[in-house]
Amino acid sequence: MNKYRTHTCGELTKLHKEKEISLSGWINKKRDHGNLLFIDLRDNFGITQCVVDKSNKIFKKVEKLSLETVIKITGMVIERSNETINKNISTGEIEVKISNIDILGKTKELPMPVFSDQEYAEEIRLKYRFLDLRRKKIHQNIILRSKVISFIRNEMQKLGFLEFQTPILTSSSPEGARDFLVPSRLNPGKFYALPQAPQQFKQLIMVSGFDKYFQIAPCFRDEDARADRSPGEFYQLDVEMSFVEQEDVFEVIETLFLKLFKTFSNKKILHEKFPRITYEDAMLKYGSDKPDLRNPLEISDLTIIFEREDVKFDIFKKLVKSGSLVRALVTKNTKDKPRSFFDSIDRWAKEQGSSGLAYFTLEKDDKINAKGPIGKFFSENALLEIMKLTNANIGDTVFLSCGKKNDVEKILSVARNKIAEDLNLIDNEIYSFCWIIDYPMYEIDETTKNIKFSHNPFSMPQGEINKLDLSNPLNIKAYQYDIVCNGIELSSGAIRNHVPELMYKLFEIAGYSKNDVNSKFSGMINALSYGAPPHGGIAPGIDRIVMLLANEKNIREITMFPMNQNAQDLMMNAPSEISEDQLKELNLSLKKKN
Repeated sequence: MNKYRTHTCGELTKLHKEKEISLSGWINKKRDHGNLLFIDLRDNFGITQCVVDKSNKIFKKVEKLSLETVIKITGMVIERSNETINKNISTGEIEVKISNIDILGKTKELPMPVFSDQEYAEEIRLKYRFLDLRRKKIHQNIILRSKVISFIRNEMQKLGFLEFQTPILTSSSPEGARDFLVPSRLNPGKFYALPQAPQQFKQLIMVSGFDKYFQIAPCFRDEDARADRSPGEFYQLDVEMSFVEQEDVFEVIETLFLKLFKTFSNKKILHEKFPRITYEDAMLKYGSDKPDLRNPLEISDLTIIFEREDVKFDIFKKLVKSGSLVRALVTKNTKDKPRSFFDSIDRWAKEQGSSGLAYFTLEKDDKINAKGPIGKFFSENALLEIMKLTNANIGDTVFLSCGKKNDVEKILSVARNKIAEDLNLIDNEIYSFCWIIDYPMYEIDETTKNIKFSHNPFSMPQGEINKLDLSNPLNIKAYQYDIVCNGIELSSGAIRNHVPELMYKLFEIAGYSKNDVNSKFSGMINALSYGAPPHGGIAPGIDRIVMLLANEKNIREITMFPMNQNAQDLMMNAPSEISEDQLKELNLSLKKKN
């Protein structure tokens, strides 16, 4: 191949036996068997076992080499005996008898081992990320990420999309998160913003007459870290299409995702036609607009039950009279579970900050009754009605939560997941996708009590434009949608509002004047005034897609150079201080802390 190697460390088989070859790579492991010294030599492509005999003059030189030293070996390929074949590696039928060795790169003492996938502290892993990336699992994850992105690019081009790059230095816009700001040297006192998403630019591409656009787009948001979100930056498959309706966008993404997940995973896809679930139904049945549909548990509304005369559970009845809701989760055939199981769920719910989960189990002797702390408060007729509303049967257990709508949804959403895990109800060998649709255009801000956009402010409202009832904005639904898989939101999207006059009216409801819109969105509102096509799009997160395919729960495991929880790059020492000269160039000064 070249002076360093004739083959890679993942290439040799018994077809190469008796051939003189050269390999280069890192010493992954060493095993001293007295008269023989074995080296597992590793490169990007795999591992090859190499062996040197004690009679060889280079034996002592090899013996002294540290793990992770970079070497070139020359030697003869030998077929292994049947009892020594290693079926766990592609080169397991052969080994290389070393005749010569060259040291290409020495190593200092390692701060962490590379041959093991053992967990280490985040600080060590991120400071020495170049070593962490040599480890098998994370190395394969990063290769998977590259392959996934290449696959997506290829498939999008097959679907007729063109790839364009949008600006990185742009203007600040209110998209829900803090901007990263960049001072302008040539325009003193003014700042660029790094794009939270290419939202306005991709719409401008449609206005410019291009029909289908995509981009593997870097996005920047000054947000706190989470397990599924890096602080600072992430990548998304940014998509926009002209002359489309909601279902056209769905068809493209479903086609892509089915091919993608079938190519890179052996897991079953539960529904090849992704279910459409309204936002309202999602919040009722699952307590969340990110439902994990592998979980069979569903929530039911039982508020009406506590208006009955034959229900004597006064605590809930009083709360219902004052406007509270009662919702329930039913676990199937749990009559034989010990009381400690149910009490532990109630105790766990209190630890989450709720008032707990009341419960009873349905039984039948001479008549239907309920066993449990609150069972005695329900008549047989009331229990029959509960069974009808929840599809519960004898032997099932009903968990109840009472309170404000948001509070009940929150606790039952997490309780649904908790109980399903405790009962081992979730099949981890399945992908279950769904679309959440019909989002409300507006919602009430819990802090200010003002009306604000609930999702993307550039979305088209549902219904005929000339017949929209703008006097009841909370009733307006939008052509907004999320795609969810296994409880993880992969993307939000929308059919866009391409009508300037309507945009002004909708923004006014959320507190923006016409001047505000013209100022904050000048490029887009101006472009829409010159003949804009109906258009819509979506932007699935690359990081979360790869996390699902790699079976990882933390985004750090599929990101090449992630930051820590405090948005710091420990390896490159960023962010860092800058010199006074740099500050002067940018017309900036720093305010010193006391």
